[in-house]
Amino acid sequence: MTIHQDRWLLPAGIEEILPQQARDMERLRRCLLDLFDTWGYDLVIPPFIDYLESLLTGTGRDLDLQTFKLTDQLSGRLLGIRADMTPQVARIDAHQLRREEPTRLCYLGTVLHTRSDGFAGTRSPMQIGADIYGHAGAESDVEILRLLLTTLETAGISSAYLDLGHVGIFRGLAEQAGLTREQEMALFGILQRKASTELDALLDEAGVQPAVADMLLALVELNGDDALERAGERLARAQDSVHRAIENLRQIAGALHAWLPQVPVHFDLGELRGYTYKTGVVFAAFAPGWGLEIARGGRYDAIGEFFGHARPAVGFSTDLKGLIELAAPAALSDHAAAVLAPNDHDPELQALIGELRASGRRVLTWLPGQHGSPGDLGCEQRIDYCDGRWQLVPVEAGKG
Repeated sequence: MTIHQDRWLLPAGIEEILPQQARDMERLRRCLLDLFDTWGYDLVIPPFIDYLESLLTGTGRDLDLQTFKLTDQLSGRLLGIRADMTPQVARIDAHQLRREEPTRLCYLGTVLHTRSDGFAGTRSPMQIGADIYGHAGAESDVEILRLLLTTLETAGISSAYLDLGHVGIFRGLAEQAGLTREQEMALFGILQRKASTELDALLDEAGVQPAVADMLLALVELNGDDALERAGERLARAQDSVHRAIENLRQIAGALHAWLPQVPVHFDLGELRGYTYKTGVVFAAFAPGWGLEIARGGRYDAIGEFFGHARPAVGFSTDLKGLIELAAPAALSDHAAAVLAPNDHDPELQALIGELRASGRRVLTWLPGQHGSPGDLGCEQRIDYCDGRWQLVPVEAGKG
């Protein structure tokens, strides 16, 4: 490969957005931000680069390996390029806004990952999401889930289904088992792989009582539509915090069914996305035929504590680039064909061009010496001077 060819290469997982996809992304971006606004969510724009300790607060501790780091030449402090906007939005709520009433915030921007782990396969997702701060009830959990599904529908993904879990179930059982923090995290890792044999061996090594060990082992199998019913039997001897978590899931699922009875809701009590910082319900959305989650979220009530104002919080995020990959064609660009205009400063011509552009039409000016045809520019109409006035005509009716 020559040096000249190398200049065209991009880093793995980093991509250029070409005109049609960029147009589709921008249209969907506007639609989604308008959607969030109609639901009462205020847009915030956090910085692309930040002090490392701020980025690795709360949710950020799970993102240490995903965060690009560099040294600030002005202060000598470590900076990070954001891999997730959630900690930054939590800081805005806790430190800048400092409201007591519930606050709805939304955000959109590029994040950067050291490794690709999203459903679009990119290391530079365009993250879009929404959070509610200051309300601890199931009602705000359900609102976020409804907004998540409406977001997917706006992108033309109407057949999504939800997967619900709750970190309080595993956390309560780990406490009941008397596990150390190290043992708890080792058990968590095994549970995510659903490796029952390893799980059994670790519980035996830790000396966990058989009754509690059986309940922890049951988490591997407690998934599916009827998981909560089976959990009532398999986890009957669990401590109160576990039963409260199960009841919280029932409440959320019941309310969601009342709002959106057509949306399939599944349960997986062993799936603990973001376990180290989540405090309640965790969820993900999936599309049929697509093995990876297309949106994720949950409750993280302690996220604002580092910034001096801990408040209940729940939210979700997804990747705009990924949504474009899955979006139905009807949800994307439906622009009218462009209009080709002559390079003429005639006031009447310029007034017509101004009217067309103000109405949303795309008007291109033909440049002197330009090669190609109107069709090459995506133009199906042109402006010609006919019958004493400037008017639109099909390109076939005009001259080249």
